[in-house]
Order: sequence, then structure tokens, then C-alpha cells
Amino acid sequence: MGMSAGGSGGYTSEPNLTPMIDVLLVLLIIFMVIIPMGRKAFDVQLPDPTAPPPPKNQKADQIVLEVNPGGEYLINKAPVAKEQLLTKLTEIYKDRPAKILFVKGDPLVTYQEVIFGMDQARGAGVKVVGATPRTPVAGAKK
Repeated sequence: MGMSAGGSGGYTSEPNLTPMIDVLLVLLIIFMVIIPMGRKAFDVQLPDPTAPPPPKNQKADQIVLEVNPGGEYLINKAPVAKEQLLTKLTEIYKDRPAKILFVKGDPLVTYQEVIFGMDQARGAGVKVVGATPRTPVAGAKK
């Protein structure tokens, strides 16, 4: 890395590094500003896992759709065939003023099966409030 001290009077072929460094610093600042702006986030409200159980004398009018492995769908613990899911949800919610559904998905179920249940509910005019993982039963094998 030698430098010419001048005095030869001819042209030198050494690049001027000062403008290149300025350009690199400007690009670095631009990327440092742009990258955090490109991140996207979703607002999600998950239920409290340590919530106390409801009182025993309270009437529960919630509808819960459970999605189990093997394409098994349960509406409030009653099994429903996959083909009958839309008609059953439409029948349940036709006279209800609050069209709210909770979805529980087994950890072994594919995302596609849970989304199928949610799509069928939306097709029946139901607002899907929350999708939660199914709580494991005490003593059950994983």
C-alpha cells in the first residue's frame, strides 16, 4: 500500500477512497433506518392460562369447536362429521343473537384442519373469537 508523494508530474491511477467511504456510510444509515420499518406484527389476545374455572351454577352458553386428530370435530363435546360441520353450525347459530365461537385445536392437528373449521364457522356467519390449544387431560399420554 504505497502512496505517491507527488513530484512526478504524471497521472496516478490510485482511486480516491473518500467518496466511496461516504457512499458506504450513507447506504449503511439508509439500511439501518429501513429494516426496522419493514417488520410487521399482529395483535393477538390469548386467553389467560391460569384463569379460574367458572362457577358450577353458571349456565354456559358458549359454543366450543374442538379439532382433534384424524379429522374429528366436536361441538360442545358432541361429534360432528366434517361434511356436516357447516350445516350444524348454521343450525346452532340461526336463532342466537351473539354469534361467537371458540376453537380449540389439538397440538397434533395440522393447521389446515383448524383453519377448515374456522372457515366453516365464518361461512355460517359466526365470529370466531379465539383459537386456543387444547388443554391436556391429567394423566393422559402424549
